[in-house]
Amino acid sequence: MKMMYGMLIALTPIALYSIYAYRLQALLMIVTGIASAMLAEALFQKLTGRKVTATDGSAAVTGTLMAFAVSTSTPLYAIGISAAFGIIAGKQLLGGLGKNLFNPMLFGRLFYLFVFPDSILPWRLPVDMTTAATPLEIFRETGESASVLEVYSVADLFLGRIPGTIGEISALALLIGAGFLIYKNYLRWRIPASILSTVVVLAVVTGQNPLFFLFAGSLILGACFMATDPMTSPRFPKGQIIFGVGIGLIITAMRWWGWQTPGVYEFTEGTTFAILTMNLLVPYLNSKFKPARKASQ
Repeated sequence: MKMMYGMLIALTPIALYSIYAYRLQALLMIVTGIASAMLAEALFQKLTGRKVTATDGSAAVTGTLMAFAVSTSTPLYAIGISAAFGIIAGKQLLGGLGKNLFNPMLFGRLFYLFVFPDSILPWRLPVDMTTAATPLEIFRETGESASVLEVYSVADLFLGRIPGTIGEISALALLIGAGFLIYKNYLRWRIPASILSTVVVLAVVTGQNPLFFLFAGSLILGACFMATDPMTSPRFPKGQIIFGVGIGLIITAMRWWGWQTPGVYEFTEGTTFAILTMNLLVPYLNSKFKPARKASQ
């Protein structure tokens, strides 16, 4: 699909930055994600007698995003297994592209979070690869964005001088990719606009720095490249806005009150859970806000 290859082009800036930041490890992660997703799709379709569509770009997007959603500490086998699970359980078993209710990559990441919860740690800073706490981990400890900005500046968050998953660390690279999608008219812009606006408004209301809330974590990655999946997001404008606001509310709530597995991993970001939860409402939103047919003259 032309749009899927457009997505891959849009993901190129953050891919290149992650390879600069984490060298060979990032490249291996991206290659593993793509190869595992495409191979899983091709094998499943071959074994079930379906038309093989592994080269249409959708599996490659899923695999790329799966690699982007974890840290450099993650073993390659965990990325491969999770990408394959997302493709098979979240897409193919539900009928294939266009028939899946949930975003396949997020389905795979949810599997990853519960099966390999300790493999994402430790977090590492770009380039020098030293272990460090992520901005959202510091925020959960202190409850104040000002405390985080004493460690990482807004420029650090924007340019990518922070630890995190390889696909979320540079807001600038993500926004460049999102701009390409908007230019090509591949992006349902109301969805990221409503997600980001909701998070920023809630940050202001709660007395937090809105730029920290905007650039920290996987918010931009999720808003622009995951929530906008055309197969699992609302088709009509009003539904897209409600969908985005719901995601923004859940992400903000998870940042404040997300749970933790003592001694293993603390869930400081709710992007995965927010989008998957709102995916459940997409059929209703499509039905509710479907434009009425004009009566024939």
